[in-house]
Formats: sequence, structure tokens, C-alpha cells
Amino acid sequence: MLAIRMQRNGRAHYPTYRIVVQESQRHPLSGRVVAEVGNYNPATKALTLDKELVEKYLSNGAQPSSRVAFILKKNGVKLPKWYKEPTQKKAVAKHADKLRKNQPKEEPAPEAPAEKVAAAEEIPAEA
Repeated sequence: MLAIRMQRNGRAHYPTYRIVVQESQRHPLSGRVVAEVGNYNPATKALTLDKELVEKYLSNGAQPSSRVAFILKKNGVKLPKWYKEPTQKKAVAKHADKLRKNQPKEEPAPEAPAEKVAAAEEIPAEA
């Protein structure tokens, strides 16, 4: 089975990717590449894509990776009906009861009556 995936190249801390078609059982860096269908630079968001070649491989059953499928859909390549989008995982807190938003609200302390405060101000301090 063939896969359409991204193959990393470029230098350290500045990746660029080739969008390639290769055997799905192989590692992206060590498998024989059937065809190179595009390039992607995430720093500049530059993309070159051979849409006709991509559509040919998709119609013949090549599976796109989730990131490649996102890029293809964004650039107007129609994905086949059999392609299922990956489900979004929802983060779940391990100890939700310990979160601040789940703690009971503290009631504000009752304020001192205004009479005591006013009486304290009127008594002059004897020196």
C-alpha cells in the first residue's frame, strides 16, 4: 500500500519537507520513494504541489497522512470519499477536582460595621 507523507529535510532548526509517495510500511527517511509530488516550507508557508499527480495517486488508493490531507484540502485537492478525517482528541485533566475552577467559591468576609470605624476616627489620640 502506498502512503502520501512528508519527508523531512533541511538543516537543524529549519526544516523543509518533501511531499512524497512511498510504501506505507517503510520509514519516511529510509523507504524507496515512488514519486515526489511537492515541497513544503513551514517557515514561509510556501507550497509547491503537482495536483494532477496527487489526484492520480489518491484515486489509485494512496493513503494521505493527516497533515498532508490537511494541506491538500487547504489547497483545493479533492480527497476521495473513502478518506476518513482523524478525530480530534480532547484533553482530559487527570485530577479535575483539584483545579481551581472546580473548587467551591469562597464567600467574602463580612465587613466591619461603619459605626465602629467612625467612632475610632473621632477619638483623638492623647499624647
